[in-house]
Amino acid sequence: MPGSANPTFSERDVREADGLVEKIMSLKSMGGETGIELPRLIAQHMADVGAEVYHHEFHPQIDQFHPLHFFSCTSNGRMVLYNNSCVSAGINSVGIARASRGDGKESIILVTPYNAEKLEVSDALSLGLGYSMFTHLSRVSWLAKDIVWLAADSQYGEYGSIAAWLKDYHNPTYTDYPEKHDNEMCHQTNSHDSRDEKNDFNIFRRAGTMAAALVLRVVDDLEDSNIDTLTIYSEASNGQMPNLDLINIVHFLAIHRQGLQVKIEKVGSLLNSVWLKFVGELVEWTGKVAVRLNPQWRFGIPAAEYVDGTATLASSLYYQALGVPTGSHGAFRDYQVDAITLEFSPRTSSYKDIGQSAFLLRGGRLIEGVIRSINNLLEKFHQSFFLYLLSAPNKFVSVGVYMISFALLIAPLPISAAALFSSPNTSEAKPGDTLQFRTWQWVHSARVVFIVYLWAGIVCLLPYPISNFPDMTSTTCTLAWVGLSTFIHFILFKVITYPSNAQRIDEWKVLKAVMIAVTMIGLGLMSIINYATAQIGGLMLVPMCLIVHPLKRYLREGIGFKAVLFLTGTVLLGIAAFPLSTIMILKGWFNGFDGVSIGDFWDWTESLWVWNSATYLYLVLVHLPCWVLYLHVLLYP
Repeated sequence: MPGSANPTFSERDVREADGLVEKIMSLKSMGGETGIELPRLIAQHMADVGAEVYHHEFHPQIDQFHPLHFFSCTSNGRMVLYNNSCVSAGINSVGIARASRGDGKESIILVTPYNAEKLEVSDALSLGLGYSMFTHLSRVSWLAKDIVWLAADSQYGEYGSIAAWLKDYHNPTYTDYPEKHDNEMCHQTNSHDSRDEKNDFNIFRRAGTMAAALVLRVVDDLEDSNIDTLTIYSEASNGQMPNLDLINIVHFLAIHRQGLQVKIEKVGSLLNSVWLKFVGELVEWTGKVAVRLNPQWRFGIPAAEYVDGTATLASSLYYQALGVPTGSHGAFRDYQVDAITLEFSPRTSSYKDIGQSAFLLRGGRLIEGVIRSINNLLEKFHQSFFLYLLSAPNKFVSVGVYMISFALLIAPLPISAAALFSSPNTSEAKPGDTLQFRTWQWVHSARVVFIVYLWAGIVCLLPYPISNFPDMTSTTCTLAWVGLSTFIHFILFKVITYPSNAQRIDEWKVLKAVMIAVTMIGLGLMSIINYATAQIGGLMLVPMCLIVHPLKRYLREGIGFKAVLFLTGTVLLGIAAFPLSTIMILKGWFNGFDGVSIGDFWDWTESLWVWNSATYLYLVLVHLPCWVLYLHVLLYP
């Protein structure tokens, strides 16, 4: 029941936020080691509220691809970089406000990332907003779930600091790291480990099961706006999304209670697309005609709304297909905790401006309303959708709708495979034969497919040795990957030999049938893991599977219009579907071709395996083998 109670977050809480912001900015102006002093300042303010406080120390991590850690490493493929220096350790400040009406079994998490080494006004405002909310919630009488405020030190990345805390929260350890520095040495050099009579800042404390998490960030938006803006980020790893009710609560309260402008990410190039505007105008005109024919037919929408919804839907589909979190909230989804990032953009950038107090008041009341709604739940979110695509902050496409399009997309594949496999062999057909089923001919084609997939498995592991070579740039890594893959394919191709009795004119049909079958299985499995990846991949693989024919078949008939059209289409499709060229074409389309380089492909795939994205496995084990088999059929002897 969002908005059923009036918020009690007041100007008094705003003044507390302003006070902390001024202290943080003065600490920055004095210089010195803010990375040590700022966590101590935050922890002291937490303790003054009466909360249980502790410091969580974590180490920076390095990104390194390791095939054995894929999908099994809790740190998302990242390895801890041990260092005996206390200075290299990050420090999270954590405060727990126990609920007056709770039993300690559930909690709500507030996260405010900040970079103490490069402190900005936006970081100070984020901490001020989190502190004012934390102090306010520690005084209310309706709270039934513990409140945990995590001031995350993001000097080594927002995601890494939060993921390290979550790992220790859910998987407690009772021994130090093998090379961890001595705690007593750090106590002498770092003042953040100071103690008082009520708090031991070195004891890791826990609250109950996490019901939900909100990551709060304040940014300086360069866009001119007369209203405070809220941007919602929800995509997590491998297309995981929080329960839709959490987004609906935030949107309802932000729009109807606090008057904030709510936005989600869009594909900017589509907003200025001429052809998309034409389609939108056509849809709008069709809707108007339908209403004139029958007033009950109201399916038309304005062209501007159609374009905006398409750009938003494309963005949601892209980020889910990419499989990389759009914010540090993704660390919570790895533990099945509903979490989103709320990015506030005030219309003024000066923290001493009078409009800043109004912004903090709106932001605090919005967060209070969201927490109060979560606090009212007797169980976790589960009555709404987990599988959906956003077309607007308050509109979505559910799994029951978009799976129909995917089913219709791959429906021709089994039909085509069955027709090819059961078609009569023209080289052996006799007068009066209508159908001659193939018996063991598929074994030869299956052998080819098996070796191609064996090659794909080797290609999947090649980044590990390539990344270990010193002084390798992204471009040289890409060229080495492509060169080694081509060489290995050439060696394995020598193993693929067709028996002399298998060299028939229509043998390619069996190979194409097996190719279609394995591609359909790969797309079906990927749709279970990440629908968006399977949908985008199917748009390229399905046409490849359906239209591919041997070139010699058309060359025998002479170079005519049909042959030229076929050759042009197959060559263009083969180039566009090659993963390396696909990434370069898409990047050039969206960002311009001036800055496109071959090394962009290595950077892109590196981001996939660092985040353990299943899209990487799809790319190498489903898409690439299908493309190679496409060439095998196309160049069939």
